[in-house]
Amino acid sequence: MDIRTVAYSHPDARALIAELQKEYVDRYGDEDETPVAPEEFAPPHGAFAVGYDDGRPVACGGWRAFGGAAEVKRMYVRAQDRGRGLARAMLAHLEADAARAGWRRVLLMTGDLQPEAVALYRSSGYAPAEPWGPYADDPLAHFYAKEVGRPGA
Repeated sequence: MDIRTVAYSHPDARALIAELQKEYVDRYGDEDETPVAPEEFAPPHGAFAVGYDDGRPVACGGWRAFGGAAEVKRMYVRAQDRGRGLARAMLAHLEADAARAGWRRVLLMTGDLQPEAVALYRSSGYAPAEPWGPYADDPLAHFYAKEVGRPGA
């Protein structure tokens, strides 16, 4: 997978985010209501990436500065492209990018109805974290954190 940094408003990013929001509707009955602004995913306080397979957009994800850490948002792999390690590659890319930007802690949130995401994050070294944001009191929400990079790196 060729991972490219793009604007949150890039047409490929918008198409993948729309598919992700539809998946949230299918799984949870509504879109993700976490407030996001495109400029949050622009340097120096964030980034957004799209993964391409033979020129076809297949995955996306971004990070933004949030609460003294980098928060990963909008991680998604198209259904027909799952099971090939693309989400793990995108997550590693986002972690490394956030670490290069000086962040040492990465936060993310997912839910009970996304067991594949829960498994990915746990197997990637994420530990349970204190809840935050609009889903802090949602019993279906899972909050995670991971230390990335190393001090002085």
